[in-house]
Amino acid sequence: MPVRTSEAQWNGDLMQGSGTMKLGSGAFEGTYSFGTRFSETPGTNPEELIGAAHAGCFSMQLSATLAGAGFHPEHVHTVAKVHIDKVDGGFAITKIELHTDAKIPNIDDSEFQKYAEDAKKNCPVSKALAATPITLEANLI
Repeated sequence: MPVRTSEAQWNGDLMQGSGTMKLGSGAFEGTYSFGTRFSETPGTNPEELIGAAHAGCFSMQLSATLAGAGFHPEHVHTVAKVHIDKVDGGFAITKIELHTDAKIPNIDDSEFQKYAEDAKKNCPVSKALAATPITLEANLI
Protein backbone atom coordinates (compact mmCIF):
# COMPACT_ATOMS: atom_id res chain seq x y z
CA MET A 1 0.00 0.00 0.00
CA PRO A 2 1.22 3.54 -0.66
CA VAL A 3 2.52 5.84 2.04
CA ARG A 4 1.00 9.34 1.88
CA THR A 5 3.17 12.35 2.65
CA SER A 6 2.37 15.91 3.64
CA GLU A 7 4.64 18.59 5.01
CA ALA A 8 4.62 21.82 6.94
CA GLN A 9 7.06 24.60 7.70
CA TRP A 10 6.66 27.06 10.56
CA ASN A 11 8.63 30.32 10.74
CA GLY A 12 8.91 32.39 13.90
CA ASP A 13 7.27 32.13 17.29
CA LEU A 14 3.77 30.88 17.98
CA MET A 15 1.92 34.20 18.14
CA GLN A 16 3.67 36.17 15.37
CA GLY A 17 4.90 33.32 13.17
CA SER A 18 3.33 31.71 10.14
CA GLY A 19 3.83 28.73 7.97
CA THR A 20 2.76 26.66 5.01
CA MET A 21 1.32 23.19 4.73
CA LYS A 22 1.22 21.19 1.54
CA LEU A 23 0.14 17.81 0.35
CA GLY A 24 2.68 15.52 -1.23
CA SER A 25 0.46 15.13 -4.30
CA GLY A 26 0.64 18.88 -4.93
CA ALA A 27 -3.17 19.13 -4.87
CA PHE A 28 -3.11 21.65 -2.01
CA GLU A 29 -0.76 24.17 -0.44
CA GLY A 30 -1.89 26.78 2.07
CA THR A 31 -0.72 29.19 4.69
CA TYR A 32 -1.49 28.96 8.38
CA SER A 33 -0.87 30.99 11.50
CA PHE A 34 -2.05 31.38 15.07
CA GLY A 35 -4.89 33.51 13.68
CA THR A 36 -6.03 30.94 11.11
CA ARG A 37 -6.06 28.29 13.79
CA PHE A 38 -7.60 30.08 16.76
CA SER A 39 -9.62 32.93 15.23
CA GLU A 40 -11.14 33.79 11.86
CA THR A 41 -8.03 34.95 9.95
CA PRO A 42 -8.12 33.70 6.32
CA GLY A 43 -5.97 30.64 5.67
CA THR A 44 -6.02 27.00 6.63
CA ASN A 45 -5.18 25.08 9.78
CA PRO A 46 -4.43 21.50 10.84
CA GLU A 47 -7.97 20.92 12.13
CA GLU A 48 -9.52 21.90 8.81
CA LEU A 49 -7.27 19.39 7.04
CA ILE A 50 -8.14 16.68 9.57
CA GLY A 51 -11.81 17.46 8.91
CA ALA A 52 -11.38 17.14 5.15
CA ALA A 53 -9.59 13.83 5.58
CA HIS A 54 -12.27 12.52 7.93
CA ALA A 55 -15.18 13.63 5.71
CA GLY A 56 -13.56 12.05 2.67
CA CYS A 57 -12.70 8.80 4.42
CA PHE A 58 -16.14 8.44 6.00
CA SER A 59 -17.93 9.12 2.69
CA MET A 60 -15.85 6.47 0.91
CA GLN A 61 -16.29 3.94 3.74
CA LEU A 62 -20.06 4.43 3.82
CA SER A 63 -20.28 4.04 0.03
CA ALA A 64 -18.17 0.87 0.14
CA THR A 65 -20.16 -0.59 3.03
CA LEU A 66 -23.47 0.09 1.27
CA ALA A 67 -22.23 -1.29 -2.05
CA GLY A 68 -20.98 -4.43 -0.28
CA ALA A 69 -24.50 -4.91 1.09
CA GLY A 70 -26.00 -4.65 -2.41
CA PHE A 71 -27.07 -1.00 -2.36
CA HIS A 72 -26.03 1.50 -5.03
CA PRO A 73 -25.21 4.89 -3.49
CA GLU A 74 -25.89 7.83 -5.81
CA HIS A 75 -23.93 10.21 -3.58
CA VAL A 76 -22.70 10.71 -0.04
CA HIS A 77 -21.89 14.25 1.12
CA THR A 78 -20.21 14.65 4.51
CA VAL A 79 -19.22 17.71 6.53
CA ALA A 80 -16.80 17.26 9.44
CA LYS A 81 -16.68 19.88 12.17
CA VAL A 82 -13.47 19.61 14.20
CA HIS A 83 -13.60 21.39 17.57
CA ILE A 84 -10.39 22.69 19.12
CA ASP A 85 -10.63 24.10 22.62
CA LYS A 86 -8.39 25.31 25.41
CA VAL A 87 -8.01 22.40 27.84
CA ASP A 88 -5.78 22.18 30.91
CA GLY A 89 -3.59 25.14 29.91
CA GLY A 90 -3.16 23.95 26.32
CA PHE A 91 -5.26 23.11 23.29
CA ALA A 92 -6.92 19.87 22.29
CA ILE A 93 -9.26 18.56 19.62
CA THR A 94 -12.26 17.88 21.84
CA LYS A 95 -14.90 16.63 19.40
CA ILE A 96 -15.55 15.85 15.76
CA GLU A 97 -19.07 16.09 14.38
CA LEU A 98 -19.84 14.25 11.15
CA HIS A 99 -22.95 15.35 9.25
CA THR A 100 -23.76 13.29 6.18
CA ASP A 101 -26.51 13.40 3.58
CA ALA A 102 -26.76 10.39 1.29
CA LYS A 103 -28.95 9.46 -1.62
CA ILE A 104 -29.30 5.70 -1.56
CA PRO A 105 -32.18 4.09 -3.46
CA ASN A 106 -34.14 1.19 -1.96
CA ILE A 107 -32.96 1.42 1.67
CA ASP A 108 -34.98 2.32 4.74
CA ASP A 109 -33.69 4.79 7.28
CA SER A 110 -33.08 2.34 10.14
CA GLU A 111 -30.94 0.12 7.92
CA PHE A 112 -29.10 3.16 6.56
CA GLN A 113 -28.35 4.32 10.12
CA LYS A 114 -26.73 0.95 10.91
CA TYR A 115 -24.45 1.23 7.88
CA ALA A 116 -23.61 4.85 8.69
CA GLU A 117 -22.62 3.96 12.27
CA ASP A 118 -20.54 1.07 10.96
CA ALA A 119 -18.74 3.41 8.55
CA LYS A 120 -18.07 5.90 11.36
CA LYS A 121 -16.54 3.15 13.46
CA ASN A 122 -14.52 1.52 10.68
CA CYS A 123 -13.20 4.24 8.38
CA PRO A 124 -9.41 4.39 8.79
CA VAL A 125 -9.44 8.07 9.82
CA SER A 126 -12.06 7.42 12.51
CA LYS A 127 -9.86 4.63 13.80
CA ALA A 128 -6.84 6.95 13.87
CA LEU A 129 -8.87 9.57 15.77
CA ALA A 130 -10.49 7.11 18.18
CA ALA A 131 -9.28 9.03 21.26
CA THR A 132 -11.55 11.93 20.22
CA PRO A 133 -15.35 11.75 20.63
CA ILE A 134 -16.95 11.48 17.18
CA THR A 135 -20.66 12.09 16.67
CA LEU A 136 -22.70 11.36 13.54
CA GLU A 137 -25.86 12.81 12.09
CA ALA A 138 -26.79 10.78 9.02
CA ASN A 139 -29.66 11.82 6.76
CA LEU A 140 -31.11 9.77 3.97
CA ILE A 141 -32.30 12.05 1.18
